[in-house]
Amino acid sequence: MTERFEYKVVELREKMIGGKMSGAKLEELLNEYAAQGWQLKAVTNAEVKGRIGPGGVDGMLVTFERRVG
Repeated sequence: MTERFEYKVVELREKMIGGKMSGAKLEELLNEYAAQGWQLKAVTNAEVKGRIGPGGVDGMLVTFERRVG
């Protein structure tokens, strides 16, 4: 039987996490998802959509993985 996985991608902008990105804030986010069974798969710098207007702002895409079933 083949193992199955599901993925979750979280877009992070500084304002979404209450100001400047810090190791402590990222650690808190990672621990929240780990408590739900998600494992960190990748962190990618990216331009993510802002709330207002076209274009994006600097941010990160955080990808999580967990086994299904």
